[in-house]
Amino acid sequence: MSGAGNDFVLLTGGRLNTADLAKLAVKLCGRKLAIGADGLLYVNKAGGNAVSVRYFNSDGSEAFCGNGSRCAAWWALLSGLVKGKKLLLRTVCGVLPAEIAGRELVRMRMPDVAAVRLGLKGTYPAGVKLVHFLNTGVPHAVVPVRGLERFDVLNRGRALRYNKAFGPEGTNVDFVEVRSGRVLVRTYERGVEAETLACGTGITAAAVAMALAGAVRFPVALLARSGEKFKVWLKQSGEGASDVYIQGPAKIVFEGEIKC
Repeated sequence: MSGAGNDFVLLTGGRLNTADLAKLAVKLCGRKLAIGADGLLYVNKAGGNAVSVRYFNSDGSEAFCGNGSRCAAWWALLSGLVKGKKLLLRTVCGVLPAEIAGRELVRMRMPDVAAVRLGLKGTYPAGVKLVHFLNTGVPHAVVPVRGLERFDVLNRGRALRYNKAFGPEGTNVDFVEVRSGRVLVRTYERGVEAETLACGTGITAAAVAMALAGAVRFPVALLARSGEKFKVWLKQSGEGASDVYIQGPAKIVFEGEIKC
């Protein structure tokens, strides 16, 4: 499946445990020797109009994934696991409501953001002057830049990934630029350890950070590296945000079998 270019292998059924799923993620997500993907989704019926969603990065680490969860919602509807356009997703960040907003278009609630640390102080690599830090299910550093198309996302992202300012677990890094009221986003994702064409938690982080910094108004319009459009709704809540929703594309790219 693809969520605006953020691609996933989706599995269902069986009784796969954490160790099994971690190994499968590494094996199946390899782009040269297997299917190739940013991560692995394991989706199953969870009672009522709900599905369980587990996500593993391509390095085998388990995490929350915004685009992956939206893809799971679209697949759950098409496969008949749920009925109707509204459903619940049981994730590592809790139960999140989702709604099918149109063909290959999913709107989903994201975890509340406890606080946004605007202008976080730290020692950063050359070319990085301002950093906002927040958690949208996973940690994100939002870095406003100029000339986003030409910006060295891979090397600057790697340089910031384990910066001391973000703690021992490191962070995802979103480089952003505002044009005509829209936020353009390019993300270096931890666990993938490279730039991805889109990142749901990163799109959300960019929207929340830039809105609270006063750079844009909400609802926030955003554009991923893939060229796909997103929209994020939110309410400011103290130093953070609540009632956060993301809407963007999700589609099935192909179905098949692979020998493991």
